[in-house]
Amino acid sequence: MIDSLDVSYGDMWGSHEGPDHPDPIPSALAARRHAAGMPYAVLLSSRERPLAMAERWPRGMWRVYLFDDAARRTRMIDFKPIGTGMLLAHRNTRLTEGDAEPTAVEKISCPAPEFGDWQVFAPFLAQQGHEPATTVVLNDVSVDEGAGPLRATDIEHLFRPGARDTPDGPAVLELGDAGLLRITSGRLAVSDPGWVSDPRTVAVPPGEYPVTLSLLRRTPWLTVAAAKVTLLDTPPHAWEMALRPDEDPELLGEGQFYGVGVDTGTVAFMDATRTVDEEGLDEEVFLPLSLADRPSVELPGTQTGPNLIAFSAGWGDGSYPVWIGRTEDGQVGCVVVDFRLFPSDEEKHLPGGTGPAPA
Repeated sequence: MIDSLDVSYGDMWGSHEGPDHPDPIPSALAARRHAAGMPYAVLLSSRERPLAMAERWPRGMWRVYLFDDAARRTRMIDFKPIGTGMLLAHRNTRLTEGDAEPTAVEKISCPAPEFGDWQVFAPFLAQQGHEPATTVVLNDVSVDEGAGPLRATDIEHLFRPGARDTPDGPAVLELGDAGLLRITSGRLAVSDPGWVSDPRTVAVPPGEYPVTLSLLRRTPWLTVAAAKVTLLDTPPHAWEMALRPDEDPELLGEGQFYGVGVDTGTVAFMDATRTVDEEGLDEEVFLPLSLADRPSVELPGTQTGPNLIAFSAGWGDGSYPVWIGRTEDGQVGCVVVDFRLFPSDEEKHLPGGTGPAPA
């Protein structure tokens, strides 16, 4: 008879199986995500053995996994909201080795849980042979809040030439001139040039600004470690993450960030009004950047129109933070994309590493 459950929280599990969250988060962060309608996962365990895991999905939907004695997921139940404050199962799947077998969906329903009201899922433990008691006590075993989202550390160090120790061995950092970026609309955009419909943008005065690359040279590779647009010669007084209006840093876990998504191995600085001919990208951008010692390329605009400066994105596809360096009076002094080729001393001590925000 199960009369108590340990409760812990984490990011969505994906294909992970085991007794612990692969990416744990504190209960306070999970509560903020719940209130914002964002995804997260809650694990219900007994004596360090996982019994059930519930994933909060968008639009009020839930997915509940049940575990066997070997900590393997054996059943998946999908719920959707009905009426006011209720969930109804619309899929009940038995998970087998290398296969998933749907079973008949009974009229399974339960209240849509408020945050922390995880007793609503306890009755489903009986489907896996774990008989819950009439009253189940919940024990919060969540992780501590920690240091919060990724912070801008050692950004200036990325643009100081010299020897570097990296996870892949010794290297030398060099600076490269990628040309002048012309901004005409007052909005600087940072985007994968193959996906320019939803860039990260920063309000800046119209003008022409130098683009500098931080180049990590390690034989036989020359890799872009970071790229910077400099708007003012004044050193940054403070750094902030470039955010979209709907992004809240309070919803990020320790070491996480909102960043520019990369799917072509390339990032570009451009004016927010600049358009891109996708059919010409292979010949004009991707092929030149594939050549040795060619870390950047410029696509010119008209005589007075905005240009585009593209560069290789570190080791390739992924998500990378964009930092705004502000002067003491709040002006934008520079904008930096960090490709995170080597972690700062602070990041090296983060539990579980660092990464982008959950999707």
